[in-house]
Amino acid sequence: MDIEVARTELTEWRVVDPGVRALADGEARLRVDRFGFSSNNVSYAVIGEMLRYWEAFPASPADADDATAWGRVPAWGFVEVVETRSHDVAIGERLFGFVPMSTELVIQPGRATAADVTDLAPHRSQLAGPYNTYRRCATDPAYRPDAEELQMLLYPLFFTSFVIDDFVADHDDFGAAQVVVSSASAKTALGAAYLLRSRGVRTVGLTSPGNAEFCRSLGVFDDVVTYDAVDSLDQVPSVFIDVSGDQRVVSAVHHRLGDALAHSMIVGDTHWDSPPATDDVPRPGPAPAFLFAPSQISKRSRDWGADVLAATMAEAWVRYADWVTGWLTLEHVTGPEAVIEVFRTYLSGRVDPRIGTICTLQTQEVPA
Repeated sequence: MDIEVARTELTEWRVVDPGVRALADGEARLRVDRFGFSSNNVSYAVIGEMLRYWEAFPASPADADDATAWGRVPAWGFVEVVETRSHDVAIGERLFGFVPMSTELVIQPGRATAADVTDLAPHRSQLAGPYNTYRRCATDPAYRPDAEELQMLLYPLFFTSFVIDDFVADHDDFGAAQVVVSSASAKTALGAAYLLRSRGVRTVGLTSPGNAEFCRSLGVFDDVVTYDAVDSLDQVPSVFIDVSGDQRVVSAVHHRLGDALAHSMIVGDTHWDSPPATDDVPRPGPAPAFLFAPSQISKRSRDWGADVLAATMAEAWVRYADWVTGWLTLEHVTGPEAVIEVFRTYLSGRVDPRIGTICTLQTQEVPA
């Protein structure tokens, strides 16, 4: 069973049963047990064409009279090998990685190591390495059986948070006296703030009035400013991390900070349906630059070595996961209709930041 969405109309969905095809030599069938859902999944859909996320899991062919371009939105979750014609994975092995919103996934394992295995299917060849890699739970330093739900929900977001902080640190904080983070209640933003604050960087969260108190209560922001009060930001050397994708917010921050803005980073698109900025005046400060996390991870892998990088991320993740358990409540949804409704809720922006959602399409959920 697959859930598919219209690429150009994200409120239109269909559920497809593609059947079970026989495996070819070198392939393996993975049961998709559970996956996490967050605003990250909305971003995958919104920028699916630009960053080729639609290529990860091709949709079923459309009906003859259907001109819709269908796609499968990626998520992060746990899978179990249930059938294999590959020597690189064993039946019963548990893996963590990029998955479709489906009940199963067929991959072509290769480049296997003790730590992970890569899907070498041709349709995924243009994706960045982390999106094709499945980590073996038995050897993953970040894996804890009792924290699977946090890992599938937050680790991919924390991965980006880690890269945000590391990229800023790698540039000596751009000489900034503060880092301003939009969509402050989003989990990627919270992870970045947690890491920035832990090494003493003054961090300011931008958020809606409705989420301001929540952001203040977590203690990871030195200050929280609402979107209608951007003009109160201190005009000191700053880095801006935009998780919202709201061009009105970007414009307001650039006009407020002007030449004090040392770096402007594009990360996410939580405000995916926001209208464009209405001013035609060129924005002062540096042009916003997109952060492509795999590039920074590749750099650090060369700088530190893959083992040191994995251990460093794992140590940071364990600390962060312990902190998150103090305020995050997990909810569980089962079945395609429930998962589609969750997506629609995230599209609408009506999301309680204290809630994390774990999804499954299996009729009987596999215990953690």
